Amino acid sequence: MNDQQPGQDATDSLEPAKAGVSSRRIADYLRTAILNGELAPGTRLRQEEIAERLGSSRIPVREALRMVEADGLVTVKSYSGARVAKLDFNEFDTAYRIRERIDPLALTLSLQEITDEDVARLEALQTEVEETTSPDRFVALDRQFHLATYTGCTDKQLLATVTRFWNTTQHYRRAYAQLIDDRGRSIITYEHRLLIDAIHRRDPVDAERFLSGHIRRTRITLAEHPELFD
Repeated sequence: MNDQQPGQDATDSLEPAKAGVSSRRIADYLRTAILNGELAPGTRLRQEEIAERLGSSRIPVREALRMVEADGLVTVKSYSGARVAKLDFNEFDTAYRIRERIDPLALTLSLQEITDEDVARLEALQTEVEETTSPDRFVALDRQFHLATYTGCTDKQLLATVTRFWNTTQHYRRAYAQLIDDRGRSIITYEHRLLIDAIHRRDPVDAERFLSGHIRRTRITLAEHPELFD
């Protein structure tokens, strides 16, 4: 893992891009770096340095920062500039409690349209989750797995909200991956398999119950480590 300390500059982790890079590509660079843990919560994002490093003017950088701000990944303030979003404990706790409600709703709606091919993809992703020994790879696969369970959800506004909360809490799931031991991994495997079975049966009651409990357990485990929110 390559977490930065708060206050460290974004350009230390960004690879140079081609000249004339668009705001969308800059946003993709920043989004990837934040979600991969290369840019830690609190990291300052200096427009002029990002522009110089990526071969761009400041205007598309400013637009890109607004894009990732909309994703919940960055906070932009008039006088203090942009930083990678950071949650205090209360904000984290609230975000997870909201996720305990809205993620199961997205899953229930997804069950109405999800296909057997989608379920097979979940099975394949879960196999990869179980086989990886890398915490970073685990975090990436776990995210892919859960977002794939919402494939059948056609409510775009709900999906955008769910994804935003996933984005803002990504750093803490990465910390969670570092905390869990073999027993913890076994519990995750068990819960994921229960969830896949409920999805395969198109059972909204079980699917909601399993997912809500899964999210709640993660919240409780992370709450036992207040040092993560300093």
